[in-house]
Amino acid sequence: MAPAPNVILTPSGPRVTGPHPCSWAWSDIAGLEVTEVPVRSTARRWAIHAASFAAAALDAWVPSSPTEMTVSLTTPDGTFQTPVYSSAAVAYSHREVALSRQLISRFTQGAATSAIMTEWWEQTRPVRVLRSREREALLELWLTRS
Repeated sequence: MAPAPNVILTPSGPRVTGPHPCSWAWSDIAGLEVTEVPVRSTARRWAIHAASFAAAALDAWVPSSPTEMTVSLTTPDGTFQTPVYSSAAVAYSHREVALSRQLISRFTQGAATSAIMTEWWEQTRPVRVLRSREREALLELWLTRS
């Protein structure tokens, strides 16, 4: 079975892994958009927490497959699209999506580099998936430092 595709934002440019790997320099990227992003509402968040708690109490929780999103990269050769999986357990907050889009926009405009994300990863090596508020705070930090 071929590995699932993934898009990695490196300091030199976006890189697609998986069955059809490829990469580009940031200077060759005219646009990068992520669609089908799972965004949660407050009501949905509370309902999911309640359902997860009840399922855990009944030992009935079964992990679902991750939500699939689409990454579209606009390059001099046209638009390249690839499916990727969401890393959020359920969905992202509206604020997290907005902050992520601001940061990606800075990368594609050449106003910032994704090296800040690589440096953070190398310094922290997190051992768990960050919660939504933690991810928002991290995105805000990257935006202020970029």
